Amino acid sequence: MTNRTAQGRAARGRLAALGITAALVLTACGGGSDDTSEGGDSDLGDVTVQLSWVKNAEFAGEFFAEENGYFADAGLGTVTLVPGPGATENLVASGEADFGTANAVSTGQVIAEEGAPLKIVGSKFQRNPFTILSLTDGADIATPEDLVGKTIGVQPGGNEALFSALLEVNDIDEADVETVPVEYDPSPLVDGEVDGFFAYVTNESITVEELGHEVTNLLLNDNGLPFVAEAIIATDETISERPEVVKAYLEASIRGWQDALADPDEGARLAVEVYGKDLDLDMTKEARQAEIQNELVLTDDVEQNGLFTITDQLMNESIDSLARAGIEVTVDDLFDLSLLEELLEEQPELRSITAS
Repeated sequence: MTNRTAQGRAARGRLAALGITAALVLTACGGGSDDTSEGGDSDLGDVTVQLSWVKNAEFAGEFFAEENGYFADAGLGTVTLVPGPGATENLVASGEADFGTANAVSTGQVIAEEGAPLKIVGSKFQRNPFTILSLTDGADIATPEDLVGKTIGVQPGGNEALFSALLEVNDIDEADVETVPVEYDPSPLVDGEVDGFFAYVTNESITVEELGHEVTNLLLNDNGLPFVAEAIIATDETISERPEVVKAYLEASIRGWQDALADPDEGARLAVEVYGKDLDLDMTKEARQAEIQNELVLTDDVEQNGLFTITDQLMNESIDSLARAGIEVTVDDLFDLSLLEELLEEQPELRSITAS
């Protein structure tokens, strides 16, 4: 198992150098190689996309976009999906990648600390996947109040900041909860060394379920710390000077995620048998991940407004959550949805969603 940092995952990779590595990193297995989608006659040129993690079901929509020719249909040339983990924000800011998948916390951090010229131009996950994982027949931590008197395994670094923010927003004194440092393997939870474990609902939670345990998830998103994740980031320069490329990438990705929502099992198959075939992925786990993550993608607001859209309320909630973790940015610093809005006005059919 490897942690999801710049050395390990989610980019969350960039956070390692910033001292909040674990805030956005969780466990996963395997590695991967670059895949490319060969476009036809392209007007818009080739595109490189830095993914936040290895090519598993987390990128089912991107796989559908390649498989079904949506990138080429949108006018893009060769689309190279570079597997993570990697320093996503740095790679995009430096021009080594045209787009990246990241989240509000990791991107907000480099904007706040380094003035990185980056924006979120749309977001796949409307609900972030971070959770306090526990065993249902153990501590069964279902509410923030259940944290009181418990021992929680938290990875050193940024996860500590997020956990402290979770306690603060729920008016829980840190002295009333014991935290112990852990790695990214949930074995301390399974072995009874801790009552709860800072985790990813689409990763460690599934891993523990597959070991035969019923689990309880205390999702940060639902308990005072909402922020978007698996967002698409681009530079200010790309947005201003290559708007048609941004719109083309968004169009193709939306079409891919329309397919992923409609057929999560096929998304899992594409991960296991095609795009992540060298990773020895488990079909059962990937199918379960595809099922759970679709619940993070599809919300009432998305059903009304369309995939990748972010309401004003959610943008403001994301900014508030970042502030609680010590990251000071504004909505205008972090988000630019103008091209997504243009795209959806031009192609209203992209708002259509059919879920399984």
